[in-house]
Amino acid sequence: MTKILVTGGAGYIGSHACKMLARAGYEPVTFDNVSTGWEDAVKFGPFERGDLLDRARLDEVFATHCPATVMHFAAYSDVGESMRDPAKYWRNNVLGSLNLIEAAVDAGCLNFVFSSTCATYGDQDGVVLDEECVQAPINAYGASKRAIEDMLDNFGQTHGLRHVIFRYFNVAGADPEGEVGEFHRPETHLIPLMLDAIEGQRPALTIYGTDYDTPDGTCVRDYVHVLDLVDAHVRGLKWLEDGKGSRVFNLGTGKGFSVRQVVEHSSIVTNREVPVNEGERRPGDAVALVSGSTRAEQELGWRPERSTLETMIADAWRWHQSGHYER
Repeated sequence: MTKILVTGGAGYIGSHACKMLARAGYEPVTFDNVSTGWEDAVKFGPFERGDLLDRARLDEVFATHCPATVMHFAAYSDVGESMRDPAKYWRNNVLGSLNLIEAAVDAGCLNFVFSSTCATYGDQDGVVLDEECVQAPINAYGASKRAIEDMLDNFGQTHGLRHVIFRYFNVAGADPEGEVGEFHRPETHLIPLMLDAIEGQRPALTIYGTDYDTPDGTCVRDYVHVLDLVDAHVRGLKWLEDGKGSRVFNLGTGKGFSVRQVVEHSSIVTNREVPVNEGERRPGDAVALVSGSTRAEQELGWRPERSTLETMIADAWRWHQSGHYER
């Protein structure tokens, strides 16, 4: 059975990817320090505890498992925190990824699937984003991901490392079978924060900024279901297995929803009122981020089948009510 090293496999997106990889006939090997993930989420293959900053531990894992491909999700991803503490993001995301890339190359593992972000594009008002848009990140999180993309390109030219990069938009939803789901510590994502507020687990949802140049004054984002997202990653893996070259793909639906619209849909899906407070803008938040790309559909055959707002919220609500790994 072909082994895939999944960094961040104990986290939200990584755990869903491990489940889909296992179903596709691969053996996912999770590498995670569980600083933000959950060991209980590792259910579909071996678990190797370790940190990307520990090169010796990475070398040990590569020698033990001899993975054919790396699928790299592990990263800090809180935009607000990245503006307050950029060193944390450059050290963990960039230096950790450099260790991982060097370890993979030295082990002869030359297929690499990377979880990047639309935050590399920055704030381009009125632009529907595709892969050819200028990358101009406005926060340290986006800047760290762009730096890793550059690294992959450099190592591709010098060491033959073939890579697929996915720049995706806001991820939401959960495994409809309830085996894994979204639960961060601390929680920073809109939909789980909103569900916490609905259930009284926090006083209210804070909307950060109500004076943006959007129809209702709140930020607009493109949301994609986590199952659709990891389906694209498996397709990217197979793209590399088929011997195709390095490629960048945006992953989004092409439809943007404001924060207020997400709140309204959540009230309808849950049949509960969402308690809301209005706050000031957060540094580093873009006005609108919406995908305008069809490349993933045309070249990977990818279609976001579960990425309606109603389905994403309903799946997240079901998971939210079923209990979490630990509280």
